[in-house]
Amino acid sequence: MSIHWPSGWHYQRVCHALDRGGVVAYPTEGVFGLGCNPWDPKAVERLWRVKKRCRSKGFILLSHNQQVFEPLLELLPCEIREAINRSWPGPVTWVIPVQGLPSWLTGGFPGIALRVTDHPVAARLCAHWGGALISTSANISGQKPAVYTNGVRIRFGNKVDAILPGNVGSLGRTTPIFDALTGNQLRD
Repeated sequence: MSIHWPSGWHYQRVCHALDRGGVVAYPTEGVFGLGCNPWDPKAVERLWRVKKRCRSKGFILLSHNQQVFEPLLELLPCEIREAINRSWPGPVTWVIPVQGLPSWLTGGFPGIALRVTDHPVAARLCAHWGGALISTSANISGQKPAVYTNGVRIRFGNKVDAILPGNVGSLGRTTPIFDALTGNQLRD
């Protein structure tokens, strides 16, 4: 498989779509992700419709840098923060307890899922965007996620405002999710 690296133009196009409340697709550690601006309720509403996702499920916030999540992590006990630090950046998602975040992000649960990605394309997108993005697998809920750019196009057509081309990482599946407080694995 040849490696495809997006150009600066691709990143600008995707960030422009995010600025305008769009839903975008991008490669991650194991599958393509769908994302939007987590602080724009209209964008999140579009993402729910595109993915046909249940509103009671929370989303993952994805970033390129742990400092973006530091305000959410600072109240965790040191040993839990150290465990999280050892896994980031990387293909591990942690659910941490939070209060005060919108229910469209948490699904009404008392926690939020966070990941600092080590995928070069996803990380660069977050850096260009300047913060965290919602990240959810590029699929209709309950179906297999897309692993190629063309798979995103076939599944979603013009319902996605921009696609950042690139290769997914070698994980071969969605990232595992762990409960930060208990260490229990919530998703393989």
